[in-house]
Amino acid sequence: MRLTFLGTGTSYGVPVIGCRCRICSSPDPRNNRCRPSALVEVRGTTLLIDAGPELRMQSIRFGVAGIDAVLLTHAHADHIFGLDDLRAFNVIAGRALDVFASPETCGEIRRRFDYVFKETQAGGGKPQLVLRETVGRFAFRGVEILPVPVMHGSLPVLAFRIGGLAYVTDANLIPPGSMRMLEGLDVLIIGALRPRPHPTHMNIAQATEISRLLAPARTYFTHLTHDVEHAEMEASLPAGIRPAYDGLVIECGDPPAG
Repeated sequence: MRLTFLGTGTSYGVPVIGCRCRICSSPDPRNNRCRPSALVEVRGTTLLIDAGPELRMQSIRFGVAGIDAVLLTHAHADHIFGLDDLRAFNVIAGRALDVFASPETCGEIRRRFDYVFKETQAGGGKPQLVLRETVGRFAFRGVEILPVPVMHGSLPVLAFRIGGLAYVTDANLIPPGSMRMLEGLDVLIIGALRPRPHPTHMNIAQATEISRLLAPARTYFTHLTHDVEHAEMEASLPAGIRPAYDGLVIECGDPPAG
């Protein structure tokens, strides 16, 4: 199983519009962060986690040749506003794409992208999506996927576990039952917004503590703001924890068949 980080930034991205701070002006490409998204490839199946506004450019930059299904964590703009770009992957696949999300997120998709689900003039085309309301463990093409409920302030969102890999972003609280669902990981990917506290996201210290409690073999921090300089963060973190960056590819053990 292979995961590619397509984007490791926040809803603003890095550089932030109009900002000239040292991170936004940094020559280190690892400090240039698109909105958060990841690609998981396992046994010939390619899963996209979230579809942010830069999906087209991320796909071109990192050579994404096809997508078989989409997993959505929640319906905030930085996680879904690239859904229209999935029409290119419809053409590649020659079919509609399954989109797995919570019932609440599916409802938001139907509302915000209503043109997709009703008879309208196609124009330049529109994405063909099949919404799959997800409330528990499921399998797609033999790949077992476990949605893990977490909290993003007062908003319930989903993390996803595939075998020994878990992707947890936009969360400030992982309930005890969900912590149990994340035990025994090889790789934990978790949002670690910035050094300062935030009301709806974990900061670096909180994400570090979650990593300590779960004790995965490896942890990667994502959803990083322009308060974080990559090399400095990397040097300051405990062993086994690294900041992710756009384009980073990691390998993980093959999950059991679903």
